[in-house]
Amino acid sequence: MDVVYIIIVVFLFLLATFDLIVGVSNDAVNFLQPAIGSKATSFKAILFVAGIGVLSGAMLSNGMMEIARSGIFMPEHYYFNEVMIIFLAVMVTDVVLLDIFNSLGMPTSTTVSLIFELLGASFLVALTKLDPANGLGFQELLNTEKALQVIISIFMSVAIAFFFGAFVQYLTRIIFSFNYKKNMKWFIGIFGGIAVTSIIYFMLIKGLKSASFMTPEAYAWINAHTVSLILYSFVGFSILMQILHALRINVFKVIVLLGTLALSMAFAGNDLVNFIGVPLAGFSSFQDYMANGNGEFNTFLMTSLMQPAKTPLLFLIGAGAIMMIVLMTSRKAQNVVKTSVDLARQDEGEEMFGSSTIARSLVRFSMSVANTFAQITPKPVAHWIDRRFKKDEAILENGAAFDLVRASINLVLAGLLIALGTSLKLPLSTTYVTFMVAMGTSLADRAWTRESAVFRITGVISVIGGWFVTAGAAFVLAFLVAGAMKLGGVVAMVLMIVLAVVALVSSNRRYKKRKAKEKQDEIFTKMMASKDKDEIWSLLCEHIRVNQANLLKFAGKNYTQITTGFMNDDIKPLRKAVRKSRNRRDQIKVVRRKEAAGMRRVEKITLIEKNTWFHLSSNHAQHLVYCLRRMAEPCKDHVDNNFNPLSEECINEFTPIRDEILDLLSTARDLLLENQIDNLEPIKRRCRDLNNRLHTLRRRQIGRIQQSDESLKVSLVYLNVLQESQELVNSLDNMLKYTNRFIEEEVLEEDTVTDDEGEEYLLTNPKF
Repeated sequence: MDVVYIIIVVFLFLLATFDLIVGVSNDAVNFLQPAIGSKATSFKAILFVAGIGVLSGAMLSNGMMEIARSGIFMPEHYYFNEVMIIFLAVMVTDVVLLDIFNSLGMPTSTTVSLIFELLGASFLVALTKLDPANGLGFQELLNTEKALQVIISIFMSVAIAFFFGAFVQYLTRIIFSFNYKKNMKWFIGIFGGIAVTSIIYFMLIKGLKSASFMTPEAYAWINAHTVSLILYSFVGFSILMQILHALRINVFKVIVLLGTLALSMAFAGNDLVNFIGVPLAGFSSFQDYMANGNGEFNTFLMTSLMQPAKTPLLFLIGAGAIMMIVLMTSRKAQNVVKTSVDLARQDEGEEMFGSSTIARSLVRFSMSVANTFAQITPKPVAHWIDRRFKKDEAILENGAAFDLVRASINLVLAGLLIALGTSLKLPLSTTYVTFMVAMGTSLADRAWTRESAVFRITGVISVIGGWFVTAGAAFVLAFLVAGAMKLGGVVAMVLMIVLAVVALVSSNRRYKKRKAKEKQDEIFTKMMASKDKDEIWSLLCEHIRVNQANLLKFAGKNYTQITTGFMNDDIKPLRKAVRKSRNRRDQIKVVRRKEAAGMRRVEKITLIEKNTWFHLSSNHAQHLVYCLRRMAEPCKDHVDNNFNPLSEECINEFTPIRDEILDLLSTARDLLLENQIDNLEPIKRRCRDLNNRLHTLRRRQIGRIQQSDESLKVSLVYLNVLQESQELVNSLDNMLKYTNRFIEEEVLEEDTVTDDEGEEYLLTNPKF
């Protein structure tokens, strides 16, 4: 039996290594986003600073390990085999949960997962040990007070982070405004002194007390001189920041790098327990059992876990080294574009989320509150505040999502909140603290305009909702896995280990396939980053052509699946066509929002002249997808119900026209890709010809229905296919016509009009 537990301990450490790799790859953006989003310095320099912070933070994280040992359950009432079931169930669940959430593409939190997995597995084992007659109830088996404190602290951290993010950023923006270089000389020394002193206090004074190498005497001296150290640090760093500014060094960039260091240290110090806390607790339990258990694995109580965690420094350095190496080499950490950057960016652009009822209600309520405050605020005060928030004066690096002022607040404030939680031994979710700080600062910066607020609030709600799903799923899965292990014993443990390995391999393969399919919209990225109006217009036209070409490629495949499935009475391609058409409808909306954002960045006169053609072209592109969906669903329902198939006569007469429609879609796609849609007359002739032939087929089929006993159900579906094929051809014709009018150069005619008061205005009208 000892051999089995050796294998379990080894497996726990293997999972710990995997968690370190995945955790850093996924969570690295928590401390990389602000620096990268503001383009503070080169990417390699940011990675180097973050790597040093991760290694240092790992060495200071020893105190957090007690959460995995005795933070959720009372180990003095559990036997060795029971705690090993809990630890193994937690790690297996963590892997399976990560696999599920990766497959669904939903956000998750390693901290939330750990707490609720420990709670779920411990709760199951506690149910089997309840003995009220001997004074053994839930209060004795579960650390309910600590568990509740941990859960409340995690949930409260979201609201606290959002509030302080908005509050601090609002005050900072009023002080510096968006044109921060204009006001730096008066406040930068004090601001830098406060920021750096805060980092020193929380990362060193608060963090060092739990470090393995910190002696009681040294910590006592630091604790006794805390006030003096803070005062001297503030004065010294304020003077230093003012000197750096006088030397023409951008102090905000210095603060961003120091904030990156602080936040990466906080990440490692707080999240390391999520990756190695449970395996280390299992290893410590195994050592105690081998030394004192005498082979009685089912009667040996784990009182040793009640003692403070004393993790060897070698383990912490090793874990920190793995995290640092992964951070420097992981492609996921280096290439992924994260949700919080998109939701927090200053300018409008691609919106990752749609609109929701809750978001619309919140925006409406917020506007009502804002209007109320606007009415009671003195106009001079409101005017002065508005001048501090002139976004057109924002100083942004090329391609940056937000400026250095907001990046500084994001990093320093998030680092302080996480470090505070770590010093109090409360596991906060670094993902959600950094995310909510970023959301708060973006709200204070008025980055959520009336054009984008509803989409961004939907995104925030989706992320927080994913957190609740994570908590519930972690508890339930850990409860079930622990129950299976408790009932099945060693066999169930081995099966769960095999399941975890399969989940790991499957998750990795799916991720690689998904990343291989993902293609970043480079044209849109360039368009939103450019400041040249002519370049923006050129990129917008290219974006429209490329996406419409992709749409026609999809239309060809989807039309083939629909007609083939209907004519061959095959349900599989029809089910696929229905699913793909629904997905494409959502993609069309995303593309349209992107192109509308690009339209708002072109010259105003161009926007006015081209706006109508843009919307007409987009409408017909959308209608083309709706035609396919209206065609696919009746065909799928007909075949799925095993009704009569289409007759051979109808198949033979429709097939040639179907092939010509597919060839027309392919030809039109080539014209778009080659930017040759200025000559549309051949396409128009083919569209008219196909329209007439489809109309003839419809009349012929109606005649068949009236003159024969042919099945009415299949005849009606066939008529629908013919009708929607006509609509498809018409939509293609109109889409190309209006796209050509949008892209082509216009001949402008000037005209003068007079209004009701006799004032003359010069209008410029397009002539084609």
